[in-house]
Amino acid sequence: MQKPSRRTLLRAPFAAAGAGLLASCSDSDSPSRSGPQQTAGTTAFVPQGPKGFVNPSGPEVLATERKRGSGPVRMVTFTAAESMLDLGGRSVHSWAYNESVPGPLVRVTAGDVLSLTLKNRLKDKTTLHAHGVRLRCDMDGVPDLTQASIAPGTDFIYRFVAAHPGTYLFHSHVGMQPDRALYAPFVVDDPKETLAYDQEWIVVLDDWVDDIDGSSPEHVLDQLKPGGSMAMNMHMGMGPGPGSPGPHRSASVPPASPKSKKGLGPDRVLRDSHSSLLHGEGGNVAYPHYLINGRLRTDPSVFRCRPGDRIRIRLINAGSETAFRVALGGHPMTVTHTDGYPVQHKTTDALLIGMAERYDVLVTAKDGVFPLVALAEGKPGKGLAILRTDKGKNLPSPDVRPAELDRVIVPARQLLPADSVRLDERKPDRELRIRITGSMQRYDWGFDHKAYDVRQRHAVRAGERVRLTLVNATDMWHPMHLHGHTFAVGGLNSERARKDTTVVLPHRKLVLDFDADNPGLWMLHCHNQYHSESGMMTVLGYQK
Repeated sequence: MQKPSRRTLLRAPFAAAGAGLLASCSDSDSPSRSGPQQTAGTTAFVPQGPKGFVNPSGPEVLATERKRGSGPVRMVTFTAAESMLDLGGRSVHSWAYNESVPGPLVRVTAGDVLSLTLKNRLKDKTTLHAHGVRLRCDMDGVPDLTQASIAPGTDFIYRFVAAHPGTYLFHSHVGMQPDRALYAPFVVDDPKETLAYDQEWIVVLDDWVDDIDGSSPEHVLDQLKPGGSMAMNMHMGMGPGPGSPGPHRSASVPPASPKSKKGLGPDRVLRDSHSSLLHGEGGNVAYPHYLINGRLRTDPSVFRCRPGDRIRIRLINAGSETAFRVALGGHPMTVTHTDGYPVQHKTTDALLIGMAERYDVLVTAKDGVFPLVALAEGKPGKGLAILRTDKGKNLPSPDVRPAELDRVIVPARQLLPADSVRLDERKPDRELRIRITGSMQRYDWGFDHKAYDVRQRHAVRAGERVRLTLVNATDMWHPMHLHGHTFAVGGLNSERARKDTTVVLPHRKLVLDFDADNPGLWMLHCHNQYHSESGMMTVLGYQK
């Protein structure tokens, strides 16, 4: 079997950035101006905080970027703007990149320089984060930490070497914007790819609430906080609180009134959530819809291939508050990568994918029509897409539930790294221990009982092997993400998959080892957008 050609790869379900993805001969650490703003590197951004730490555009950052080399420049333009979006039979008014959901696929080859111009045509400031990409710090897109936010009506160029192949995700890093359509898949192809497959299917999962019966992500966050519908129910003894008897405590909770706060839309607080896989609540937001590739399950996207085709599926969870249990009816899946990094191949029937996690799998298509189902873990609802090899008109029911969803589910902790990406055996030079804290009652999520402050620093030094122990002292699960780095999950030795986002179960701890090889200031946060916006973020800073 031959490896797919570039032409075959670009037959993915999204158009690549098209005319915007062009080669250039320029190469510089100090790119040119874009509109009223400049790219980082021309005017260094200095955030608030203690002295003695590497700045996002400091010489250490530029030196590390030069070591990554400089290949052809690929130019892309995203326009962030208010848009009318068709979710497959239902139109919504939201915010999106290039008026599409998901945003356009961006595809480059490892070693290329990506030059992405973000045009902000929103009424609010914004930024763009390349999730999972080990890039230069001043291109990381964290407002007030690695750059100033992009003001409405201005442009900003994100320019960096895409050194590591893998499946990644672009999304806004401002407020609740990621819970709209401000996200897009990003694929960095490996010029030395060893996998053999015939076709590729990029599958982007999402939970959707914006512009449904007057709801918005900001309104939902307001409902979750003290004074909102969740807090009022707790005060009345109807929801979680100190000494509550566990995840089944809310089974008898009556529904709240249709309007929990004037002008906030219907009550979106979920009170009867439970997941045995997540050891407790699945989540706290009752999303009205779940999408696969921007479409509702009543009008799903269809991927066509031939019987016997070997398909590489790149699974991306772009959701803000939902883990998905994913299976393809009638097919086992072979896991080949997680978070962009290769693993020793492992066969499974289903996968549990936390927010911002990515998995690559291989399947061999059988003859017929098959449902790809993304079950909202611990919540009612699901997303649906279709794989088909025939020309018939019949599709599976929107309520289909493949038996594979309830069979073997291989967790990330059981995946072993491929030899090419295994961390070398080494004792940690530095150990950090951070407690994950907060409760639904107070909605005071944070680390070590502190809410995020841009001036926070957990110190590391370049060249160190760092052991980070996360202790989850809460009743909720949290998908934890470290910017600019990948870590070995487990920490006991190097025999753990390389990831950048991983689930920490309630009242458990997780040990992560990583090499401090990318100087700068890097966010560590929960990728539940409602938790992070409530304070569950902090900063790892490289000392000079």
